Amino acid sequence: MHCPFCNANDTKVIDSRLVSEGHQVRRRRECSQCHERFTTFEVAELVMPRVVKSNGSREPFNEDKMRAGMARALEKRPVGTDAIEESINSIKSQLRATGEREVAAKLIGQLVMDALKKLDKVAYIRFASVYRAFEDIREFGEEIARLEK
Repeated sequence: MHCPFCNANDTKVIDSRLVSEGHQVRRRRECSQCHERFTTFEVAELVMPRVVKSNGSREPFNEDKMRAGMARALEKRPVGTDAIEESINSIKSQLRATGEREVAAKLIGQLVMDALKKLDKVAYIRFASVYRAFEDIREFGEEIARLEK
């Protein structure tokens, strides 16, 4: 690590501590040349795969877009924000765990539906009706019947 004061190449770590609930490492460093001390923070860089849409176009994964879709489905439902955030983090972990650089948008939609099914059945039906583009009441009935099994 370069010293921010004298730009020397050699610095040593004096102290390391976990911060931000263990998601970040805080390091106190000292320059070997000018002996100035400074703090650095280290965070894991977790790269999300790109999303391949049904029309073949590709775009970066957008967590806000996924969160908004889930929020619309969960609107006025008795589900806490902690449970929603936990589901979003779980979906992101599952996507990273694929090890792929690109994932199909259908996979993300399915993961969201699976998460909503666990959180709230009504929200699941709301999301599924839009995601699967239900045409008539029969399709709603069929999905509800599958849900009840």
